[in-house]
Amino acid sequence: MKKIAFLGFAAFLLAAVACAPLFAQAGAPAPAGVKQLGSIQKITGRWLSLATDQGAVIMVEIQPGARLFRFAAGQSDPKSATPIQLADLQAGDRVLVRGKLADDGKAIVASAIAVMKQQDIAQLKQQELLDWQKRGVGGLVKQVDASAGTVTLTVGAKTVVVTTTPKTTCKRYAPDSVKWEDATAAKLDDIHPGDQLRARGNKNDDGTQLAAEEIVAGTFRNIAGLVTAVDSAQGTLTVQDLATRKPVSVRITADSQMKKLPPQLAQGLAMRMKGISSPAAAAPAAGAASDAARPRGGDLNQMLARLPAAVLADLQKGEAVMIVSTQGSSAQPPVAITLLGGVEPMLTASPTGEGVQSFLTPWSLASAPGGDQQ
Repeated sequence: MKKIAFLGFAAFLLAAVACAPLFAQAGAPAPAGVKQLGSIQKITGRWLSLATDQGAVIMVEIQPGARLFRFAAGQSDPKSATPIQLADLQAGDRVLVRGKLADDGKAIVASAIAVMKQQDIAQLKQQELLDWQKRGVGGLVKQVDASAGTVTLTVGAKTVVVTTTPKTTCKRYAPDSVKWEDATAAKLDDIHPGDQLRARGNKNDDGTQLAAEEIVAGTFRNIAGLVTAVDSAQGTLTVQDLATRKPVSVRITADSQMKKLPPQLAQGLAMRMKGISSPAAAAPAAGAASDAARPRGGDLNQMLARLPAAVLADLQKGEAVMIVSTQGSSAQPPVAITLLGGVEPMLTASPTGEGVQSFLTPWSLASAPGGDQQ
């Protein structure tokens, strides 16, 4: 089951809860017993196969006279909902089903359904993405003051103070997930120096302060070194880490973002790592390299989005890579969030790996809102 983005999901929940008085206003019988939120997998006659947010699949029978209402993207006012027919439902739609358990105790007999159409979800996700890009900031946690409700971030060469209130939504990434929407509720005390954090809210004029509406944080691992083995069948690769001088096995999944730098761009970034103004980075050039060679503010997520995707089979033994991954565990190796190939000039510029940290840090949040455009 594919979840929608955080804001879209929250907005739908708000709309769904608001449906209760709408059902009453419409004269529908009071929903009895149960309610279930999920996505439609299949429609057969008056039956829905519903993938719930708990990971189960249940059957829903829409009884004659059931009330169906559609909420558009961002709607939460029950009066703005539009009555629809059973024929308007499609696979992929998000629905809140209200009704009672069937006699078998497994299926739900629905008396009312609130619907958010698949295309409306996509629109809401795009709106959210743009808002995160416009009003978001991401960086390395420098200091946390839970009593004051502030988090100080290092963002490129500057410091940003993120302020929170009791209304700020705080989430933390799951230990072994590359999907930011898998993050769970957290407190400011759960955030520690060295964590990666992304926040959305209103910034002051010089961008040194942000009043956060939402924050999501987590601990990630930065790996830079040479590929020693590639197993495309198993979806793994082994890298000799520059920092630890030890081999590290990393899993590549369908959610891993893999890119390969063009040579000109890699040279430009290597010059930046040395603190040298690079003609290649400053002069206009064709394609993605011209835009990407001049990233500002230390956030390279948008640069990476412009580069073509790579696959594991593209990597060769001895090739230099930079990886941001989950922490992994004793039972499972880390999962790559972002893997970047073609970085030989950058590792040459920083053979000990010390200079790589400032470039890896922003990529840790490539799967965060505003960074993941998949």
